[in-house]
Amino acid sequence: MEKTDKPHMIACGILQEEIDRLLTLGEIEVEVHYLSKGLHTDYNRLQKALNGALIKRLPQARAGIVVAYGDVCLGFNGEMQALVEKHDVVKVDGLNCIDCLLGGKGRLLEIDPEHKMLFLNPAFIHFMDKIWDRPREEIREMFNMLEGIVLVDALGDLDAYRDRIDAISEKTGLPILERKNIGLDGLKEVVQDALERNNRRAGGLS
Repeated sequence: MEKTDKPHMIACGILQEEIDRLLTLGEIEVEVHYLSKGLHTDYNRLQKALNGALIKRLPQARAGIVVAYGDVCLGFNGEMQALVEKHDVVKVDGLNCIDCLLGGKGRLLEIDPEHKMLFLNPAFIHFMDKIWDRPREEIREMFNMLEGIVLVDALGDLDAYRDRIDAISEKTGLPILERKNIGLDGLKEVVQDALERNNRRAGGLS
C-alpha cells in the first residue's frame, strides 16, 4: 500500500454508495477502505476486522485516519470509543449508519427516541435479505417490539425498491409510517466534520 497525503477513512459498507457519490461529486477528498456490511451481524468479527484495518493502515496514513462507524456499532458499552482511543484516531459523530445519513450527533433520537422504528434504505434492504427464509412466525417475533417502518432515501433511488419494501412490511407486520427524502447533506456534514477534526489534529502533530 502506497503512502498518501490524503486522510484515510475506514467505513462501513452500509454507507458505501453514499460516500462514493460524495467522492464522485468532489464534496469530500479522502482515501476510503470499506468493511463488509455483513460484519454487523457479529460484534466480535467487526471488532477484529476494524482493529486489523486500523493496524494495517496507520503506518501509511500520514494525514490521519477517520473511522466512519457509529458509536454503538460494536456494542452499547463504549466499545467503539475504546477502539478509537486505542488507535488515537478520529471517528464520525454518529450513533449508527442511519444517524450518519441524517446528519449525526444523535439526530436519529429526535425521530425515534424510544427505538420503535425500523429504518430502511437500499443498503439495509439488501442487508436484511438473509433473514427472509425463516418461518413467518419467527420473523414477526423478531420485529414485534417495533411500531413501523421509516424509509430513508439519500440517493433518490428508493422507488426502485418499492416491491421489496412492501414485502418487508408484509413479512414483519410493520406498516410504512414515513419516507424521508434526505439527500446527501447530512452525511456530507458528518464526514466533513470528522475530516476537519482529523486535519486539525494532523496539523498539530506535524
